[in-house]
Amino acid sequence: MTDPAEERNTTAPARLRTLPTRLLSLVTMHSDRIVTEGLAGADARKWHYAVLATLEENGPASQAELSRRTGVYRSDLVAVINELSARGLVERAPDPADRRRNVITLTGAGRDRLRRLDALIGSLADEVLAPLDAAERDQLTALLTRLLDHHGGHPGGHPGPG
Repeated sequence: MTDPAEERNTTAPARLRTLPTRLLSLVTMHSDRIVTEGLAGADARKWHYAVLATLEENGPASQAELSRRTGVYRSDLVAVINELSARGLVERAPDPADRRRNVITLTGAGRDRLRRLDALIGSLADEVLAPLDAAERDQLTALLTRLLDHHGGHPGGHPGPG
């Protein structure tokens, strides 16, 4: 079955086929679909991965801090934390210094789940980047990071999942 995005790019006028912003959009749509579907097959979502990775890298955090670091809106983050908590992947507890806010902590099960998701995200990235060799992947990552840094696109200074 032909990917509609690929078909659009081969049948589009030349000026569209070579327009970098359009190519970025098409690749983004394709990549997002692969990652979303792959994570769904593992009963996960991109924001699950983002929260687990952020907690592992930075340690326990308030919901407000997690929102800033992951780019997930606070109202949406509550639902993500509820899902992760119900699965035993994170714990939510009142902050001893300020009982009005909660601190979210990664559990051992959350670390295990993150390791499995790391492997899955890696295989999904391999699928998206299949035509590129290792040096080209590194170059693409450097160029995309440079563009994102220029446009201030990293929530909290950290890239999102996928």
